[in-house]
Amino acid sequence: MIKAIFWDMDGTMVDTEPQWGVATYELSEAMGRRLTPELRATTVGGSMPRTIAICAAHAGITVDEAAYERYRRQMLGRVAELFDEALIPNPGVISLLAELKELGVPMLVTTNTERSLAQGCIEAVGSQFFVDSITGDEVAHPKPAPDMYLEAAHRVGLPPSECLVFEDSFNGMAAAVDAGCRVIGLHPESVTPPEGVVPLRELCGHNTFEGVNAEILAGWYNQITPVGVTN
Repeated sequence: MIKAIFWDMDGTMVDTEPQWGVATYELSEAMGRRLTPELRATTVGGSMPRTIAICAAHAGITVDEAAYERYRRQMLGRVAELFDEALIPNPGVISLLAELKELGVPMLVTTNTERSLAQGCIEAVGSQFFVDSITGDEVAHPKPAPDMYLEAAHRVGLPPSECLVFEDSFNGMAAAVDAGCRVIGLHPESVTPPEGVVPLRELCGHNTFEGVNAEILAGWYNQITPVGVTN
């Protein structure tokens, strides 16, 4: 039986990465220089401070506290507008969550998105499926640091090695691996995951949860050995 599951949100449960991409490019332009696609890729799954720092460094500007807050509000406001236009859970997510909930598997949302924006996404997926959630502004060090996953394991009273994580970004996968969790990656084929991540497409032949049920997932869970843990 699966002990606990921690779900990333953006790109994993809900396809919000296109919206974040639009807002991030617009933010970089507001700072004076549009990000390259390569630099934009480094912001995927990252925290707000990290994204603003990358945009500022690319533009060659210094962001003081007042400017940071202005850019932060701009980014959150623009993403909220884009979320209002379309926010649909990824294929197979809801049915899998419902089955796991029925089986009593404790699940948390673990997202770098700040609470003010993340809560609407969690409710769009279904807050009733989760025993708790942790957002990027609620830990000292967001992903790619392991803090969020260590805290999630603490909240369910389990060692990280017994917790399964679904992540799509390099930053998120790195955080989960460093925390010592079992990690399944929904990353694009162009992204090389950290050591220890098992790609979803290698498990089921595609990169969605369509056709995945609790029994299949339990088999995967038992096959995965966290980095640094020996059988």
